[in-house]
Amino acid sequence: MAHFQPDLLECLAAIVEEGGFDRAAKRLSITQSAVTQRLHLLESQAGAVLIVRGRPLKATPAGRILLKHTMQIRVLHSDTEHELRNLSHGAVGIFDEEDRVSIAVNADSIATWALPAFSALVQRGLNLEIIADDQDFTQEWLRDGQVLGCVTTFQQALRGCQVVPLGTMAYVAVASPAAIERYCPNGLSPFSFRNLPFIAFGRKDHLQTEFITRAFHLKQVKLKQCFVPSSKGQVHAALMGWGGTVVPELLVRPQLATGELVNLVPEMKLYLDLYWHCWNLNSALINALSEAVISAAKCALT
Repeated sequence: MAHFQPDLLECLAAIVEEGGFDRAAKRLSITQSAVTQRLHLLESQAGAVLIVRGRPLKATPAGRILLKHTMQIRVLHSDTEHELRNLSHGAVGIFDEEDRVSIAVNADSIATWALPAFSALVQRGLNLEIIADDQDFTQEWLRDGQVLGCVTTFQQALRGCQVVPLGTMAYVAVASPAAIERYCPNGLSPFSFRNLPFIAFGRKDHLQTEFITRAFHLKQVKLKQCFVPSSKGQVHAALMGWGGTVVPELLVRPQLATGELVNLVPEMKLYLDLYWHCWNLNSALINALSEAVISAAKCALT
């Protein structure tokens, strides 16, 4: 098996993480030509093309394998530095700030309970990158080897990974009093929901249609939708009267309490089970991340 040099692996990771050769060169403090040369050398050693040059730039299957290998090296390096510091200085919990650790978390969790989970680790020096995606797609980042853990709705563990149930997040449909008066003055019903525009996170967000389908026992619905790629942005748009939106109940409790937003279907909540997936490695870093996620979820989720 070929011995892949760490600087070549980090070059591949930089190209993918930064989304291009020029930004990778700036991150590594080398020329763009040197980035290209390192990639060619790594591809020669691997015997495969590692990058698909396009918009967006993507790693090939072989590239994803080496990306995962690079991430694992980072974890091992961080664990080693951590243990040596503890041994020589007794400084428990200090991370190497040069090592970037990436995880994928759904945007609704970021907007509600997830960030406090990582606060203590970041303050102890963890160089954390949180990649936001839809809860049904965060696992793809783990499968591609670009992150070491993710929060997702999928229960089935990937090969070489472990999974832990986090709890259930409840979603409600809300709108401002002004939007209700304009679009559905007699309330939301199987007949009036078509009049109300819905604010979705993005084209991957199917919560709006799933909520209406379940609430009114319909087989299929088509909604008028606009897209705001931020959980808190969806709430802000709803407050301005853009329409209705399906968001975590945790996120809108204050607005529901003050009457700024109204629960459109009080008897209906949509529940999503969330899971933490991470590499199945005996690692102090991964253990610390897992403990933080599980502890924060236990306090916030049901």
